[in-house]
Amino acid sequence: MTSKTDIHVRPLSPDDLGSVVSIDRKHSGSTRTAFYEKRLQAALRNPKKFVYVGACRGDTLVGFALARLEGGEFGRETSVAALDAIGVDPDHAGYGVARALMAELDSVLSHKGTREMGTQADWTDHDLLRFFAASGFRHAPRIVLERVVSPFDE
Repeated sequence: MTSKTDIHVRPLSPDDLGSVVSIDRKHSGSTRTAFYEKRLQAALRNPKKFVYVGACRGDTLVGFALARLEGGEFGRETSVAALDAIGVDPDHAGYGVARALMAELDSVLSHKGTREMGTQADWTDHDLLRFFAASGFRHAPRIVLERVVSPFDE
């Protein structure tokens, strides 16, 4: 039987890309290799602006979290972390993997002087929203708006 103590969290490396994409595909149903490759390249160019952690059970990557640091956006004077992605292999769900990832993100971000983290989620992904709520996320005092880009009628 596997226990929560079997999990160790470490920085992600370029060698983890395939495992990250595989875990993400199990949740999203699509392969988003280009997204993760772009994020990895950005992190390699500017490591101070990114925090990428992976949770392992033995030598197997079973979860990951990707965050980037932003400074001064939307009128803020201090940096804020944006949680871009978090994923846990469904075969390892329920063992505290996501909690371990969030704890490590908190630790690294705190050492970098960042005190706030934000993220976005599909409002129909109830499991993810419950996890975020349990992790201390609350509604932000901002509203995210979007629209289809189309030519204006003249």
